[in-house]
Amino acid sequence: MQISIIGTGYVGLVTGVCLSDIGQHVTCLDINMEKIDKLKQGISPIYEPGLEELIIKNQEKGNLHFTSNPIIGLKNADVVYIAVGTPQGEDGAADLSYIYKAARDIGQNITRDVVVVTKSTVPVGTNYKIRELVLLNLQGNYRVEVVSNPEFLREGSAVHDSFHGDRIVIGADNPEASQIIEEINEPFGIPILKTSIYSAEMIKYAANAFLATKISFINEIANISEKVGSDIVEISKGIGMDSRIGPKFLKAGIGFGGSCFPKDTRALINISEAINHDFHLMKSVVQLNEEQKIKLVNKAKERFGSLEGKHIALLGLAFKPNTDDMRDAPSISISKTLVEEGAKIIAYDPIANKNAKKYLPDCVKYVDQIEDAIKMADIVFILTEWEEIVEKTLYQSKLFMKKPIIFDGRNCYTPEDARKYEVEYVSIGRKPVKPGEIQGIKPTNYSSF
Repeated sequence: MQISIIGTGYVGLVTGVCLSDIGQHVTCLDINMEKIDKLKQGISPIYEPGLEELIIKNQEKGNLHFTSNPIIGLKNADVVYIAVGTPQGEDGAADLSYIYKAARDIGQNITRDVVVVTKSTVPVGTNYKIRELVLLNLQGNYRVEVVSNPEFLREGSAVHDSFHGDRIVIGADNPEASQIIEEINEPFGIPILKTSIYSAEMIKYAANAFLATKISFINEIANISEKVGSDIVEISKGIGMDSRIGPKFLKAGIGFGGSCFPKDTRALINISEAINHDFHLMKSVVQLNEEQKIKLVNKAKERFGSLEGKHIALLGLAFKPNTDDMRDAPSISISKTLVEEGAKIIAYDPIANKNAKKYLPDCVKYVDQIEDAIKMADIVFILTEWEEIVEKTLYQSKLFMKKPIIFDGRNCYTPEDARKYEVEYVSIGRKPVKPGEIQGIKPTNYSSF
């Protein structure tokens, strides 16, 4: 099989590299020539643990190739994966312009029968439109089948997920096309679920929407916990031990971000509106998440009254650890709100500083060492739970700050940790810790109930 991948973003590049690593012959295609030149040198344009090593390894083996020329990239393909972006449009719908361009390119450049595999997250029915566009642009009498093969990769662990995923979904109307994609993926040893094309397209949206709902749910429970005196970490552990619920995505914090959950939840709302269905639950999930992003700012305002002139260190800028992705990261909303409040921001991220400059206000000052951010700060905000940030923040706040105070958006520490270092500590869904206080929880007055 000759496999071509259109798009070398998170999904396309990881998919192509991992397919080459299980022995497939893969050509990755992208219109960005600078990106392709770097990939030929073994340099990954994205930060993803383990990816660069596999790029080098499989180029040396001859299994992996890169090109910006669609004639070369598609000429001998038996299977073509579409893995281009579907960014959110102004109305919340997925922008499919890159998808449709890829479909036209396929039609104009293939030289044999092909199976077109859609990896990109697309609204229900898009695969049929892709097939129609490919057929309209064919330069010969070739047979074209389409398969929906949604990705379930987590940024920061995408390579691991490719080899250890929960399932591979193959949505197809043609059994022969379905069988071809199943055989390609068999070496991964991951359970395969075969569905219709419509179901496969919806599975991706439903999965992300459910996980986003779980996050917003636990954040709401955290907000209630702060008012009644319970501890959200204990609550999450208690309900997560229920096999019907499970422990994943029950960590309270400052909301979800990234390239998938925000975009896909809004796209699902848009899909629902297009068929005259009011998806109340998903609208609430999106609204709650936006409010949760600035939770730390509100807590800081309650504590200090005004943030005017305060130097605030933002530790961690990417939407999650082990990635440099800034798309919809909580740090964006937080930094903009802090600037509006008159605060002065010092920012640090082990990887994402460069990307952050495209998203955060121009007045933000960036530093290359975590201690430099803490030394200059009146207040510390933890926004991303990078290992380095978790390991160093408590100790260095105690060491370098006159009155150490940490607002932790990821609940990185226990109250006992904060007491040990005599740091004022404000987290999500738990009672604040003040230096010198006696351990214990003040009972809530229910006499009015």
